[in-house]
Amino acid sequence: MHESSSDPRITLVFVGFSPPERLKGLARHLGWPGPVLSDEPRRLYATLGVGRAPLWRLYNPGTLRMYWRALVRGKRPRRPAEDTRQLGADAVVVDGTVVRLWRPRSPDDRPDATAVVDEAARLLPE
Repeated sequence: MHESSSDPRITLVFVGFSPPERLKGLARHLGWPGPVLSDEPRRLYATLGVGRAPLWRLYNPGTLRMYWRALVRGKRPRRPAEDTRQLGADAVVVDGTVVRLWRPRSPDDRPDATAVVDEAARLLPE
């Protein structure tokens, strides 16, 4: 679920819109290696231009395939407790400035974590 970085210049930050306690539990479950921030009012989401997916993008063939693969592996989806239409994003921030931003169009349109870490290493000053 996550990609850690051996590069000391890179800090991975997990941001979610759930209450802090819920995010801490999710981070523990995922084995998240970095800081966890709660953005309940979704200010960062708005600043980055990350919105909510329309239903036709939320349940597209790629997303349904993702859920199907999870079912085949024996992972049953849980009843959602959050806004399932809220999209996420991945960003590389250098000195407080977003220098690379990935905004998915649907839940299955996220970059590979390795690609994000590699791009961060490429963009950071030596």
